[in-house]
Amino acid sequence: MTALKTPRAIVVGAGIGGLSSALMLAHAGMSVRVCEAGDAIGGKLRQVQFPGHDGIDCGPTVFTMRWLIDDFLETLGVSLDDVLRLQPINLLARHNWADGSTLDLFADLERSVDEISRLSGPEEGQRYLAFRQQAKRAYDALETTFMRASRPSPPGLVLRMARRNPSDVFAISPFRTLWDELGRYFRDPRLQQLFGRYATYCGSSPFAAPATLMLVAHAESRGVWLIDGGMKQLASAFGHLASRFGVEISCNAAVSQILVSGGRATGVRLADGETLSADVVVYNGDVNALPDYLMQSSTRVRGMRTPHDQRSQSAVTWTLVGEAKNYDLAPHTVFFSSDYAREFEDVFRHGRLPREPTVYVHAPDRPVDGGQFASRNERLFVLVNAPADGDLNDDNREELERCQESMLRLTNSCGLSLRWPPQHVVRTTPRDFNQRFPGTGGALYGQVSHGWKASFRRPSNRTSIRGLYLAGGSVHPGPGIPMALSSGRLAAECILKDFRLLHRSHRVGTIGGISTALAKTANSASQ
Repeated sequence: MTALKTPRAIVVGAGIGGLSSALMLAHAGMSVRVCEAGDAIGGKLRQVQFPGHDGIDCGPTVFTMRWLIDDFLETLGVSLDDVLRLQPINLLARHNWADGSTLDLFADLERSVDEISRLSGPEEGQRYLAFRQQAKRAYDALETTFMRASRPSPPGLVLRMARRNPSDVFAISPFRTLWDELGRYFRDPRLQQLFGRYATYCGSSPFAAPATLMLVAHAESRGVWLIDGGMKQLASAFGHLASRFGVEISCNAAVSQILVSGGRATGVRLADGETLSADVVVYNGDVNALPDYLMQSSTRVRGMRTPHDQRSQSAVTWTLVGEAKNYDLAPHTVFFSSDYAREFEDVFRHGRLPREPTVYVHAPDRPVDGGQFASRNERLFVLVNAPADGDLNDDNREELERCQESMLRLTNSCGLSLRWPPQHVVRTTPRDFNQRFPGTGGALYGQVSHGWKASFRRPSNRTSIRGLYLAGGSVHPGPGIPMALSSGRLAAECILKDFRLLHRSHRVGTIGGISTALAKTANSASQ
């Protein structure tokens, strides 16, 4: 009698999507190995370290939609509070305009209404209440039908929403742009600009992105947190959990090829020539690079290359330790450009750095809800939007210097004086992002979310190649840490469903029991 073999899974890439897939598959009893090309796990969750200072987040800087991660960890029998220390913040962001006006937006609804009424009048405060209600309707309409579910077709999504609540179809305003929808609620162009910024959370323009993105307002209102030690700790926590579940994580283990035989993924080949066999492969990288991993195979995955004009935004960032004087920074502060439309025309139509960019500053050393800050030097992360052309153009030093001058000119006009020594700054460009994330051109969010069809252009978590699955921010349900985690979970659920074990993974209490069942399924599938 032949002994049953535990099915093996290989995850390519140790971003949050890949780690969440690895955790779920290991919890179900599979033998899982994660191959990461870099020297650390986390993907876009990275930090820059300067001597004498804690690490500075230079990727995602804010932790939202905690309930998705809570729910995911609950399926593994783990509490988020057991693995991370979180600090809730009520002050979501401080916003500034060159005319000297400012507005603080809070998680607390009444405080935000008071702030908006102070800036723009009580009527705008009341319109904000209506906007928040609509944002909640949009979120509720899409959470279970789209964000937590397999990628539907447009008719499929309409059917799902109709089954849940027929009015949901109208709640998401899919055929209107976010900018147009904001014009229905706000008369003050500064407020349109503030809430239009939600489109940049997925690397898009508010003038072309669908009004559906208003749901971000509701997601943020339910809570925003800082993680003690920075966002990188989320990846570390997932890595520790993976080790507890028996996942083998190999850094500096670049995959050069995904092996396919008979139309089925059978493993990977590493850059050093080592071959690893597997029953399933989860690819947690940008889908634009996936065809490169399959070039030596007779099997192809179609439709994965994103045209240049459909790439999401990239960025130019400065990660530094320096002085921020004459202005009371919040942990998250935004300085808006004077011509928002021209800024996005520069990026998407002309493919150039904005002549006057909106500037985002993350100041992790600042008190979470305001208050005095007396330190001379502090950690800062500064970001401006940029086109995703890192594979088309070399860095133009003069253009980058002009961009930095524009950034400093805008912050100075709002009262903030930024200074740093040359040895305490790391500048990252679209070309740098393209080198770190091959195939992207530096695009940080996969395909751009322009037009109502955008969400349906993202690849689903299951591919046409048997045994090959996709996770990460470039596939369904979209970019950002919560969505990347959801993509990893959906990919794992596809695998367990294909192994006919999805229902068992939530009922069987011992890993050994599931391993045996998985092995039987794997053996029968291979015969």
